[in-house]
This record gives sequence, structure tokens and C-alpha cells, in this order.
Amino acid sequence: MLTILGFAMIATFLVLIMLKKMSPIAALVLIPALFCVFVGKGAKLGDYVIDGVTSLAPTAAMLMFAIVYFGVMIDVGLFDPIVRGILKFCKADPLRIVVGTALLAAIVSLDGDGSTTFMITVSAMYPLYKRLKMSLVVMTGVAAMANGVMNTLPWGGPTARAATALKLDASDIFVPMIPALAVGLLFVIALSYVLGRRERARLGTLTLDEVLVEEKEAETVLVGAGGSGDGKTPVRKGASGSGTGAGTDAAAGAAQDDEDDEDDDFQGLDPHRATLRPKLYWFNALLTVTLLTSMIMEWLPIPVLFLLGAALALSVNFPHIPDQKARLAAHADNVLNVSGMVFAAAVFTGVLQGTGMVDHMATWMVDVIPAGMGPHMALVTGVLSLPLTYFMSNDGFYFGVLPVLAEAGAAHGVSPLEMARASLVGQPLHMSSPLVPAVYVLVGMAKVEFGDHTRFVVKWAALTCLAILGAGILFGII
Repeated sequence: MLTILGFAMIATFLVLIMLKKMSPIAALVLIPALFCVFVGKGAKLGDYVIDGVTSLAPTAAMLMFAIVYFGVMIDVGLFDPIVRGILKFCKADPLRIVVGTALLAAIVSLDGDGSTTFMITVSAMYPLYKRLKMSLVVMTGVAAMANGVMNTLPWGGPTARAATALKLDASDIFVPMIPALAVGLLFVIALSYVLGRRERARLGTLTLDEVLVEEKEAETVLVGAGGSGDGKTPVRKGASGSGTGAGTDAAAGAAQDDEDDEDDDFQGLDPHRATLRPKLYWFNALLTVTLLTSMIMEWLPIPVLFLLGAALALSVNFPHIPDQKARLAAHADNVLNVSGMVFAAAVFTGVLQGTGMVDHMATWMVDVIPAGMGPHMALVTGVLSLPLTYFMSNDGFYFGVLPVLAEAGAAHGVSPLEMARASLVGQPLHMSSPLVPAVYVLVGMAKVEFGDHTRFVVKWAALTCLAILGAGILFGII
């Protein structure tokens, strides 16, 4: 009976959030509370929730202050030179532009928020793709895959969810996974190189007027102007049927003006925003390097590191209290959504564990899975993470499915840490799931049809996932 109720609770949760009948936070709280009553253990619901909240407090703190820290670093301009450098590196070469898209998306993904990553990446790169008539689905696909790999950062969401669901430390999951994730990121960059060569072969070698490679033009592109506004057009060399831009007629000029007007709608990292702190650039850079080094070396728990880092970054960059309040308010939505989800998950995982439903479901799965596959449950989980995280939300997979898989793996001697690491494999594909709100920001800003993006990215994202899984197995991580 508990097995049926357990699967019914997970199914109800998944259906309601997939159909958008309830928010994830509300579903994580109300559905398990209702099923706890069905099981006949409603009187113990409070104990389940308190125990869960107590164990999840460090994870919630880590997410809260990591989002604030990287949000502040973007506000003060830490990543602006990197963005400008990538744009100057790209020039007018399609190959460089595609590789630059992957690098920019990966770097900006450090803030852990997919929507922010896509807004900044598209704002910076869209004018180049549009002006050179490059494939926009290449831009959206590469950005989504790079963000998917980087989304496994402890403050990005999936790692925190896996740690929450299995009651593990996020650093114990993430740090050993770094080599495999590095392979995944290198695979995305290599794939970007291949896709860039295709674009170069299709379009030919491109050159722009000297103005386009000056730093002023890079800054103009950064805020979305997409060009110097002088009406000069790219010259294409080596492409069949190409010509010079000297004889551009009035109609072509009008079309170019419309394109420039369209590009003006994109606002990314404004180089004149009031929150910039150029005099503190090296302080912020050193603070970030020290913070990331401390995290990898495990000198202090990750929640403590980001708590100290966020407090120091705010105090130094914004010494006046009203300015600090303004920065906190600017990032409050992301903080509340993520940390609220973690605390709400305490109800779901607490009921699932406390009532014994997860144990009964795991026993059933152990009986169903062939005995020969039992010792390879981590591999099974890694493979299953591709379709499951694509067709369901991260909340559904990590809070509903992973605990069951982990219990089944434990019956065969597979550690929860291996299961948690394997569960991260599907993230490059997950970021293009129709259930991920950020992907609509990506395709919407890039003016790409979601169906076109899906047809392009699924096969490449799946290969990226398998590259991470293969590296994890090779390195003995999974």
C-alpha cells in the first residue's frame, strides 16, 4: 500500500507542476502533507518538517548568499572586461563568434541563474549573429548547453536539490565531479568549434570595417546597439555569389536601419550603469578567486564561504546602507525562489522518508531492476537522468525520483554520493526542456522558434551528457 501511495504522491506532484496548476513550492508542501494524512501519520507531520528544515538550513544559506554574491559581482562590473574581450576576440569570424558564445555563457553562468545568463549572452551576441546572418539556433543551442554544464554548480540548483533530497553535503557531491564537468565544458567548446566551422563554410570569411573591432564598438554591441550606426555593412570573402558593400542600395540601407533598430531593443551589461565599481575591480577579482579556491580546497563549508563573501562584497562595494538594501532587493526574487524551494522540499522529502514510502518504493524497484544491473545503479541513474530531467522538472526528478533510485542503489552497495553525482549528468539537456522557464527567455530574445531550437539542440545536448557520464566513469567518480 505504501508503495502505491508513494508513487501516487510523486505522480500527483509531477502532474500538477507540469500542468502549472500549482507552483513547485506549493506542491512540495501541500501534496506530501495531504498524503501524510492518507497514510495515517498526520500527527507526525510537524516532526518530519522540523527535522527536514534543520538538515536543509546550510544548503538554503549557501544558495541565498551565492546568488547575492555573484549578482553583486555582475552589478559592479567584474565580468564586463571578459564580455568585451570575448566580443573583440570574435570580430567577424563565425567560428570565433560561436566559440565566444559558449565561453560567454559559461562565464556568466557563475551567478547560477539561467535567465540572467541568457539575457546577457543574447544581448551581447545577437547583434553579431544578426548582422552576419548566422544561424540563431546555433547561438541558442550553444548557450543552453554551456549553461547546462555550469548549472551543476552548487548554487545553480541541481546539486543543491540532489544534496537536499539525499541529505548530503553539496561540496561532497560537486567537488569530485569537477573533472567530469570540465570534460563536459570542453566538449561544448569543441562542439562550438565544429559548429563554427560549419557556419564559416556556409557564409565564407567575413570582414568588417575597422570601426567594428575597436573597443568602443565592443561596448556598443554590449549594450545592444549592434553596430556603429554608420550604415557600413560587412564584406564577405570566399562565399559563392558574394560582392562588396560599396553599392548598397536604398532598400538594403532601409533594411539595415530596421535591423539596427531591432538590435537597439537589447540591453545587457550597460557600461554606464550606476552600480559599476571600476576602482575596486582587482579587489573583487581577488575576492572571487579566493572564494572559489577556498570552496575547491574545502577550507570552510560552502555556506560559510558565501555568507562571508557576500557580506564583504556588499560592505566594500556599497558602503552606504541604502545602496546595500537596493542590491539585496534587486536579487531578492532569485533568492526567495531558490531558498524557498529548498525549505519547501523539507516537507516532501521528510514525508517520503518518515512514512516509509521511499523504502517500500525502493524495495519494489530492486525487485524490478534485473539483478545484474543492481551494482551499476549509478550508471542507470546517469542514463535515466537524460530523459527524466527533460520530461520533468528538476524538482520532480530530484525530490521525487532520485530518492527512490538512491534507495535501490543502496540495496546493491552503491553509495548515495555516486547516485547524486550521476543524477547531474542530464543537466545540459535539461536546460532546453520545455519545463524550464529560462529557455523561453533564451529563444524569445533570440527570436527563435522553440521547436527549431529543440530540433537543433537535443542531439548535441545528449552527446554532451554522455561525455560527462563517460568521463565520470573513467575517472571513477560515478
